[in-house]
Amino acid sequence: MDIKTINRFEKAQAKTLPGFAKLSLALLFIVVVFLWSYASHGNLPNNMFLIIGAVFGAYMAMNIGANDVANNVGPAVGSKALTLTGAIMIAAIFESLGAFIAGGDVVKTIKDGIINPSMIENPEIFIWAMTAALLSAALWLNFATSIGAPVSTTHSIVGGVMGAGIAAAGFAIVSWDTVGKIVASWIVSPLLGGIIAAAFLFFIKKQIVYQDNMLEASKKFVPVLIAIMTWTFSTYIILKGLKELVELNFITAAIIGFLISVAVYFFVKPIIAKSSLKLSNTRSSVNTLFNIPLVFAAALLSFAHGANDVANAIGPLAAINDAIINVEISSKVAIPFWIMAVGAFGIVVGLMLYGPKLIKTVGSEITELDQMRAYSIAMSAAFTVIVASQLGLPVSSTHIAVGGVFGVGFLREILDNNEKRFLQETRKRFKRHKRELDFMQEELDRLELIKDKSKAHYMKIVELYKKIDDRENLVKQERKDVKDAKSTKYVKRDAIKKIVAAWIITVPAAAILSAAIFFMIKGIMVTA
Repeated sequence: MDIKTINRFEKAQAKTLPGFAKLSLALLFIVVVFLWSYASHGNLPNNMFLIIGAVFGAYMAMNIGANDVANNVGPAVGSKALTLTGAIMIAAIFESLGAFIAGGDVVKTIKDGIINPSMIENPEIFIWAMTAALLSAALWLNFATSIGAPVSTTHSIVGGVMGAGIAAAGFAIVSWDTVGKIVASWIVSPLLGGIIAAAFLFFIKKQIVYQDNMLEASKKFVPVLIAIMTWTFSTYIILKGLKELVELNFITAAIIGFLISVAVYFFVKPIIAKSSLKLSNTRSSVNTLFNIPLVFAAALLSFAHGANDVANAIGPLAAINDAIINVEISSKVAIPFWIMAVGAFGIVVGLMLYGPKLIKTVGSEITELDQMRAYSIAMSAAFTVIVASQLGLPVSSTHIAVGGVFGVGFLREILDNNEKRFLQETRKRFKRHKRELDFMQEELDRLELIKDKSKAHYMKIVELYKKIDDRENLVKQERKDVKDAKSTKYVKRDAIKKIVAAWIITVPAAAILSAAIFFMIKGIMVTA
């Protein structure tokens, strides 16, 4: 990243709360969780680890909010469809709604079957392992967030569980087939995300951007794109976000989603046509038609994320709670409301305090985004998860979203010649309109010098003022288009290296850290 980019982000960060204030508020939330868990579970035997687990669960949830949520709203912020504050508010509301409404009553104790819990006979050792897994995953996420690397929170907790499991019962406890799938997801997730995002963006460029009359093309294709988005997200939410409320197969969910999308198509078509009347025939102007869809995309992705990923924070905590209460190890456990609240509110707190850093990374640091590109990335995130789940492919929502950003950036490099052609055409229009504006201004100056003006002169002057005003707005927009096209930046290689490196080492780093923490806990408890 260049110095100019770093300075810009530092200035943006300076407008948020000071670091000490953020830390104080984060600690306040952890203290509240500690006090509540102590007051409500003080009579339980071995309650110390439940209280510690609640604190670590709160810490983990805050780190999920700080790191993972950026994937849902980063592109919308980077394209300026949403302000940073607006994005944080939308994400906070819909993340918590997703967690509470569709977070589920039951989660797997061991995330994705990474270890076989039956190989740990002593519930106390299992509690130590889950505690170590929570803390190690949270510490790794905290580190990744501090360096601006969006990593998979799912892989972080998987690495934590794997490391603690190996430390507790040896390498045989690990399901190495599952580990192999996770390694495969490092390639599958960003590749699928990038290809699908690039495909959507290519379609938009071909059918809208490269057309002589972009407004007419927009009236035809934007309602179709919004309908496709509605279909994809409806199916996504039904399958993923609401799976604990209503269990439907893919075909049924897709049919319901399609019916919803048809209704949306006929609803938005006249709205788009009416909105187009107020726009000029420029890419920047047409881009604004994607603002509202991006707002809905940010909300729906946040809802689904809250429903699915809250388990990364509270799964091990629910396992600790169940092991302490029932004095046994279960493969699945019920989630008490207070544990769900720790996860949901922790994600929101982490997002509001530390989320802006990663939101800016995903939205601005990898490649420059506008609304069309952000729409393509949002579509990729939902579409890829659906396709991958039906094909049984392991994917990470973080890797898909970041892969989508890479995809649109690389497509821009491939289409560089077309971008240059667009720049040339925009520059020609700008020069022509500028000449017309100068001519009208000269005509107006000549008329105003006439001392004895007739009624026709005054009418002509009024007409010229109106034409000049309209033409000035058009020239101003085209000047901006030329400037934007000239300063186009593609994929920043330094960002790629940093993010990919963080992805590769997430599971082993979290595993090693978790094993170390487990042995530390074991040493303390055995000698106590």
